[in-house]
This record gives sequence, C-alpha cells and structure tokens, in this order.
Amino acid sequence: MGLLDSVAGAVLGKLGGEQGSMAQVAMEMFNQRGGLSGILDKFKAGGLGDVAASWVGKGENLPISADQISSILGSGTIAEMAAKFGISPEVLSAQIAQHLPTIIDKMTPNGQVEADSGNLLSTVLGMFK
Repeated sequence: MGLLDSVAGAVLGKLGGEQGSMAQVAMEMFNQRGGLSGILDKFKAGGLGDVAASWVGKGENLPISADQISSILGSGTIAEMAAKFGISPEVLSAQIAQHLPTIIDKMTPNGQVEADSGNLLSTVLGMFK
C-alpha cells in the first residue's frame, strides 16, 4: 500500500489549501483505522453507531461535533495528525466533523458498505471536481 499512499499523497498535495490538507487527513485516518469498515466500527463502539449509519444510509446525514470526533478517534491521535498538518487539534477535529459525514456518504452511494466502498482516493478527488 506504500506506493498507492505515495501516489495519493502527491495527487492530494496538488490540490493545495484546505482541500488538499483535508483529503490527506482523510486518507491517513482511513488507512490507520482499517478503512471504511474500521472507521464505522469505531463509531459503533463509541456509542455513535446511529450517527455513522446515517452517513451510510440514503437519508439525511446526522451531524457530529468536534468533541465527539476527538472522543471516538482519541485526542492523542487527533493531536498527532494535527501536528503533521501544522494546525491545532481543535481545528482538525472541527474539520473532520464537518467533512467526514459527506466523505462517508459519498463512499456509500447505494446506502450500504460494499466491496468497492473503500475507494477513498476516488471519492475524495470526486468531491473536489
């Protein structure tokens, strides 16, 4: 997966600005957490399975707060990722809370997690077209 990550990082870096940074954060977060299924499992285990399920389903996406993101992903993980991008953990948590529901929603257009739902790179790049 190292080559794919390198290519993805190069492509996402070309986006620049907040879009490129958020895309890189999303890629790193998904890679470290076992892909889409791993992320969804973290939310279920943290008591927010209904919120995450709304992002997968075809209905309206329920919101999530920056504090809930920090709680589910861990404040240490958030701080570590924020440091890599030169932003505060609070800013990163807020950005994840803002973008994660849309990213997961777009990764699951049929309202369920399927074998090809894990293609994060194409999903994120498609969001920026």
